[in-house]
Amino acid sequence: MAVLVVSLYVLLLVVITCEIARKLLCRERRGYEVYVAEIISTVQLCACSHELQLLSDDAPEIALTLTYVISVVHARTFRSAAGNPGAVLERYWCGSLSGACALRRIACQLAAAAAAGLGMQRAWAFELSDLHARHARSGFACASPIEHVGLLEAVAVELGCAFAVHAAATLTRGVEEKYRVHAVAAVITAVVYAGGSTTGAVFNPALALTSQFPCTGSTFVKNILVYWLGPVL
Repeated sequence: MAVLVVSLYVLLLVVITCEIARKLLCRERRGYEVYVAEIISTVQLCACSHELQLLSDDAPEIALTLTYVISVVHARTFRSAAGNPGAVLERYWCGSLSGACALRRIACQLAAAAAAGLGMQRAWAFELSDLHARHARSGFACASPIEHVGLLEAVAVELGCAFAVHAAATLTRGVEEKYRVHAVAAVITAVVYAGGSTTGAVFNPALALTSQFPCTGSTFVKNILVYWLGPVL
């Protein structure tokens, strides 16, 4: 129970801090607020995902439930930010973003993901719970879920996860927003449950950069193909 309480406080602190930062830094229209929003929202997404990934080792059912809750929170707070290079590329292909703007947004997302990963390691180093303490003592080591998974299977899983979430977001565009966010969050939770044991069900290249690339058991090239190419196919 103590582990769960600490993780809940961490998630709450991340969301509140990021929301305050959004309100303070994105109020004025000076042309760069979209990039600030991308940075803040990606930090929020990645930091929460890191904590949930760690919690899933001890309490997978609770972590899955919180995945649904935090997905709703992200949808409610991100506003125009994507937090995912795949979503930015889609907007570019649809002509709603210029190439330069898309590249800048993706750069912001990757930098924010790296910062979130380092930030969570600093937070875990305080050893506020037994779970954090064990992870800190292991040197924040992790094992790649795709170590014993074939390349094509892993790519297919990440592609399938990304496709399912994209389809849910597309098919519910005509639904009232207060219902739509729950529908998409339910699909996200379902694909995390279905694909989590195979690839981690990341379907986000920025998040994968800090959640999967540092793990042992896989190569850099395989990670690129699975976690960067797979979701954007």
